Amino acid sequence: MASEKATLVLGGAALGAVSFAAYQKFTQKPARPLTPAVVQPPRPQQPQQPQQPGNSLNTVEKAREILPFGFPGPVNDLVYRNAYITSYNRRDRNPNWVAEHLTAAKLKRGPDVDRQKSTFKEDDSIPLQFRAKLNDYFRSGFDRGHMVPAADVKNSQVSMNETFFLTNISPQVGEGFNRNYWAHLENFCRELTRSFSDVYVFTGPLYLPHQEADGKFYVKYQMIGNPPNVAVPTHFYKVIMTHHNGKYNVGAFVLPNQPISDNTPLTAFKVPLDAVERGTGLVFFDRMGEAKAGLGDLCRDTECKLVIRQFNDAKKKALPSA
Repeated sequence: MASEKATLVLGGAALGAVSFAAYQKFTQKPARPLTPAVVQPPRPQQPQQPQQPGNSLNTVEKAREILPFGFPGPVNDLVYRNAYITSYNRRDRNPNWVAEHLTAAKLKRGPDVDRQKSTFKEDDSIPLQFRAKLNDYFRSGFDRGHMVPAADVKNSQVSMNETFFLTNISPQVGEGFNRNYWAHLENFCRELTRSFSDVYVFTGPLYLPHQEADGKFYVKYQMIGNPPNVAVPTHFYKVIMTHHNGKYNVGAFVLPNQPISDNTPLTAFKVPLDAVERGTGLVFFDRMGEAKAGLGDLCRDTECKLVIRQFNDAKKKALPSA
């Protein structure tokens, strides 16, 4: 166990809190309590707003001169489904984030809804040259890991089918992670609907630095596919907000994309929300304004503990690409 923890700092990440403490040190931004000033999007960097009509026209004309044949991007595709929304990264061929809203009513199984009827499929809403493909995962050694799990949308066969689009999928280590600890975390999110009226969940990949023998930090991750198209995240995050009777709580967790012992407490992977924001370049719950600084701690309002369930042998013996 000691050797396992040694390999789980930053690159392999045993304890999320430890890894992110190191990560924060090297982002050149001192760790401090969450305040609106820390997490506000960079709107104050636009002092000329509102611009005068003359200045705005001049800016447009300059853009036309510099970019006469169009803006190259980057483009992040927003894909709207019945039960979730995803932002898709064309370069990494992974989601940036996938968002869902869980309630007790939504988790009730609908008539004749069956996961066996669902199949993985490419998303034709993404241009072909940027699309993750089924062949990218073939014999890759990684599971096609759901960001929004099929079990979250048992109320509709259509919604369940939509969770199998590759825009909702990332390469995940199978045994010990996707089929085990990660599945336990997904179940934890569902169980929260027993205590809270609303559970909002953001899920996505991270590519975090790892300290190597020379003492320097590097961001390294595997690519899969032929040609190599799809990035294999080093970590995954879940940002969970709960709501009940006007009170909001938040919990943020970062897990390494590798086998994790069922004995590892979930709180070992708990991190500050702003750490996930800096690691992803995202800003969560920005429309809350100053109220965001007063969000409660999820793990103080409820016990952040996984219920370890032994899944059936068929799932455990699933092919690595499944």
